[in-house]
Amino acid sequence: MFSKYKKTNAPAVAKPSVQVVDNIAAFEEPKASVSMRKALKPAAAAPVDKDVKRKQRMSDIKLELHRALLDNLNLAALEHATEADLRQEINEISAEILAEKSIVLNREDRMTLNSELYDEVTGLGPLETLLKDETVNDILVNGPQQIFVERDGKLELTDVTFKDERHLLRIIDKIVSAVGRRVDESNPYVDARLQDGSRFNAMVPPVAVDGSLVSIRKFKKDKLGIDDLVNFGAFTEEMAAYLQAAVATRLNIIVSGGTGSGKTTTLNALSSFIDNAERILTIEDTAELQLQQTHVGRMESRPPNVEGKGEVSPRDCLKNALRMRPDRIIVGETRGEEVIDMLQAMNTGHDGSMTTIHANSARDGVSRLENMIAMAGIEMPLKAVRSQISSAVNLIVQASRLQDGSRRMTSITEITGMEGDVISMQEIFRYQRVGLTPDNKIIGHFTATGVRSHYAERFRMWGYDLPSSIYEPIAAQ
Repeated sequence: MFSKYKKTNAPAVAKPSVQVVDNIAAFEEPKASVSMRKALKPAAAAPVDKDVKRKQRMSDIKLELHRALLDNLNLAALEHATEADLRQEINEISAEILAEKSIVLNREDRMTLNSELYDEVTGLGPLETLLKDETVNDILVNGPQQIFVERDGKLELTDVTFKDERHLLRIIDKIVSAVGRRVDESNPYVDARLQDGSRFNAMVPPVAVDGSLVSIRKFKKDKLGIDDLVNFGAFTEEMAAYLQAAVATRLNIIVSGGTGSGKTTTLNALSSFIDNAERILTIEDTAELQLQQTHVGRMESRPPNVEGKGEVSPRDCLKNALRMRPDRIIVGETRGEEVIDMLQAMNTGHDGSMTTIHANSARDGVSRLENMIAMAGIEMPLKAVRSQISSAVNLIVQASRLQDGSRRMTSITEITGMEGDVISMQEIFRYQRVGLTPDNKIIGHFTATGVRSHYAERFRMWGYDLPSSIYEPIAAQ
């Protein structure tokens, strides 16, 4: 690693004079120690210079052609042009410019170049191919030369790059200006939503040290239902039956989990159990929920403008929602002072409301709720806070992304009330990890804990008489 700084002709070290040593073991050769660490994977080989030079040449040609296109195309007329007409126009202009500059490209390179030029003019440049790739869940840009994507829960580096930082900033500006936002040195970060509903976040220099940082959480056009998640192994049929009963009987549910653990997907799936006759109001920072019911009112919070005015916070939306005669309120994510209004809504006739929070376990989720109430600046005794939480929240569903990239519903926990100053909870289902395969795949199984649901009688009264067998533990196979 430090061969560049290694001395080539180091002076010979003088041999020490021989000394008489009583300890014979000092002359014995040291035994080779056996490392208990796993061998690290070797670093990826650097790309061949020839490929790098070719890629650089194509990037220079594309930049030159893009400038020429902006000079030649009637940008005002692009809004009314069809895709076929625009592609043909771009092909003709690029062929003319290539001929003028005596640049010869083979057919494949020419088609690739024309497609990239079309994306530059109408789309988001290099990001367009990744946005169209159905296998990609997240796009993570660390400066112009490093773009990662997430596939099947695993991050991988792509060969997609931007020309330079100016190119990346131009694409960022194109995205945020389309939704009436701006990002620059005075306002170096921004949240926005792409046309297809994907969530977009960017942070630009000087806050981003090594180049602009962009994160895109892609919007799933095909909503995953309960059956899909059961087939994927996210949870079992017994857990699905329990959750159906919980949602249908209007228990207040919190979906807890870390970033990218599948909280919103789980919330979407749970909402499929809501009766079509109910009025549902959703409140989100970025509209991601895809509810299929007939009577759904969607709200989205709004950040302040450049002058610091015009902000509509999730708490404002939630307060207004309470005046709109909802049967259920679904908050995409609770992360601040709106938690107190959410808990009060759950306590005052809006049974069956749902939200998500960031937490690593059900017990941590309760602690997060306590902390968020404290953040709201409301001075209440801890026992009163916990009493409010225990009476408002009935069920905490824990979603996790495991180390092999798979997403599992690792726990379903009921809140049963208060015991002294402590909120009492009981786990009904859990994911039991057993081990790891040689290729780092998690070995485990879902099992009930043997505890009968605290709401079993409620389920029965509502017509969901679940068999007692679903609460029986399953031994490891």
